[in-house]
Amino acid sequence: MKKILFPTDFSDTATNAFVHALEFANKVNAEIILLHTFELPAVNDQYFPQNYADIYQSIELAQFDMFKNEIPKLRAIAEERKLDKIKMAHRLMDGDLLHNIKQAIKEENIDFVVMGTAGSTGWESFFLGTNAGSVISGINVPMLCVPIDAKFKKIEIMGFTTRFRPKDKIALKMVLKIAKKSKAKVKCLYVKTSSSDVSPQTIKSWEEEYANEPVDFYVVESDDVEAVILDFIMYKEIDLLTMLTYKRGFFDRILNPSLTKKIAINNEIPILAIPIE
Repeated sequence: MKKILFPTDFSDTATNAFVHALEFANKVNAEIILLHTFELPAVNDQYFPQNYADIYQSIELAQFDMFKNEIPKLRAIAEERKLDKIKMAHRLMDGDLLHNIKQAIKEENIDFVVMGTAGSTGWESFFLGTNAGSVISGINVPMLCVPIDAKFKKIEIMGFTTRFRPKDKIALKMVLKIAKKSKAKVKCLYVKTSSSDVSPQTIKSWEEEYANEPVDFYVVESDDVEAVILDFIMYKEIDLLTMLTYKRGFFDRILNPSLTKKIAINNEIPILAIPIE
């Protein structure tokens, strides 16, 4: 059985993403590990020598009580969706969120991360903030990112961005497996820029190799990669977009603040980021 790490702060954003995590777990036959993290404040023991330990203990207990009280609410959501048979475990960790995510991935042998993002602000702070480099380079498992307004609906069309690299087939195999369980179709996009090095023969060989799979290939010539992806989401009615994170520079360029805002406002869909080494 696979494992999904679900970081949560029990906000509306996280609760919305939890529904997606449940449905995703059901599709990939996974258990969910709920992760709640908190940061202890910096307290100078020079001024609070006697109460130093008590301050930290009281914060930890408060966090534990909140964690304990919120878990039944999430289980109730699972029962309501008739997904209460999905196994769930819990982790409460203090420290930096991104550091704890990476630590939990390693210790729990995580296969996927599902995380809510609060519109354009959440996208920008999570992907493009000071920790962006460590997140993208540090997390080596696929991550499903769910905007606050992306209410769960049956996935009928999955988008897949590619550069027709051999390693992309590993990710496409994963996406096709999920698509078949969802009875969905995959629409694969390649944006051919003026500097593209993919030959027509390579594209044709992919089309022939996947001729019997539920996937269509689209090649669009343009140097405006971001605009093409936005149009692709809209006009091909994509329900979930898969983006391959070849390297940090490519990913940052795609998920820049202006593009993210457009996606959040006009195309509230989850994005599955799959790292490609």
